[in-house]
Amino acid sequence: MYETSPTNPMAEAFESQRGRLLAVAHRMLGSHADAEDAVQEAWLRLARQDTAAIGNLAGWLTTVVGRISLDVLRSRQARPEAPYDHRLPELVVTLDDGPAPEDDAVLADSVGLALLVVLDSLGPNERLAFVLHDLFAVPFDEIGGILGKSTAAAKMLASRARKKVRATERPTGADRDRREVVQAFLAAARRGDFQELLRVLDPDVRMTIDTPAGTVVTLGATKIAAGAQLAAGAAARGHAAFVNGLPGAISWHEDGTPLSVLAFTVREGRITGITAVVDPAKLALMDLPAPGAGRS
Repeated sequence: MYETSPTNPMAEAFESQRGRLLAVAHRMLGSHADAEDAVQEAWLRLARQDTAAIGNLAGWLTTVVGRISLDVLRSRQARPEAPYDHRLPELVVTLDDGPAPEDDAVLADSVGLALLVVLDSLGPNERLAFVLHDLFAVPFDEIGGILGKSTAAAKMLASRARKKVRATERPTGADRDRREVVQAFLAAARRGDFQELLRVLDPDVRMTIDTPAGTVVTLGATKIAAGAQLAAGAAARGHAAFVNGLPGAISWHEDGTPLSVLAFTVREGRITGITAVVDPAKLALMDLPAPGAGRS
């Protein structure tokens, strides 16, 4: 944590900015732990500065946190296998029992986290431009300075990111359609209905399974429908759920311990992506609902 003193004006100024900096870093990195680390590093850099030379402390700190976050994102891109583990506790899984009004707050939190899933599809530069400008109103000239690009280039990156985010937004009525596709997949898996699985799977669907031995990726509807017993078996005992606000499923062993969490990407009536977490150690880190936790 930060070694700040309430009698230190610089520490007081930093503390007044800390909440906003954490919000920026969390949107950039998708991890509370990484956000804390980024803000801690910003404090250490500030402590080494002549603060009299900083005209706009809020802008200076935002720039520093942005650059630190950008470095982390680029490091993840170079080592894509590295950043998954510590982010798992931030997945929000809620059972899908046809939400009643009292569930609105829970689902709203999940939908907020769903933005992090969308942001993960952006490149580091796009993510920084979108997050800083669209979510925190940082001017494009400052964003360009962080990226080492022109103001026009920063605008273009944010525009490109905005289009990608909008393409994955859930329009009115689409939630019900996507949930129906996932429910059809679960039902087909329970029946072992190969043809129905092919109907709801996109031909180029990608399935990623996080196992104790590492990540396993399977491509193609035929291969997944025919050989993905792990996902199909999990789905066969699964209960429809929301995973970070997106359609998914959770299943349990007979003793009530979690067996798997599945998340689905659905576009134009077909499943284009399946992510399965089956590693018991990682499932244990997640705050998952118990069997029978849904409404009767």
